[in-house]
Amino acid sequence: MTRLRALNPEEVTGKTKDLFNAVQAKLGVVPNMMRTMGNSPAVLEGYLNLSGALSHGKLGTKTGELIALAVSESNSCDYCLAAHTFIGEKLVKTDPAVLQAARTGNSTDAKIEAVLQFAKKLISKNGLVNDEDVNKAKNAGVTDAEIAETVGHVALNVLTNYFNNTANTEIDFPAISSLN
Repeated sequence: MTRLRALNPEEVTGKTKDLFNAVQAKLGVVPNMMRTMGNSPAVLEGYLNLSGALSHGKLGTKTGELIALAVSESNSCDYCLAAHTFIGEKLVKTDPAVLQAARTGNSTDAKIEAVLQFAKKLISKNGLVNDEDVNKAKNAGVTDAEIAETVGHVALNVLTNYFNNTANTEIDFPAISSLN
């Protein structure tokens, strides 16, 4: 059972209505996570702004989705695992085996694997990475900008993971369970 209410897009007003309209225009639907975040327009707007900014970064959409899966697996967020598996497969057109490997921080591409491993390291160390962790990513060809964006993606996904785990958001994508 959900702990926070998902708002009905037809019943909201003000800033929440404006944000829901923007999401509806872009996605064709307002997913339950965003309907639930709408209880605080500040949270929903913050999420949308950071997500939008990162979507234009150096890492690209595919790597962003892979980071989301790695972080969501680390945080046992079934909502985000379901959402990012669906988005990765259907919208970004990523092979399901690539998506599955990302959940454990693995990739056949050495640079992407370094990004995923760095993201998992950020989670496991609560952000307190050291020189060795950063240099390992750099030695695999990850640039300073890409390291910065990896931190941004991790932060964005910690927000959504913690939010959905707190709200117990009803999953409105094909269900995926964490490996943990």
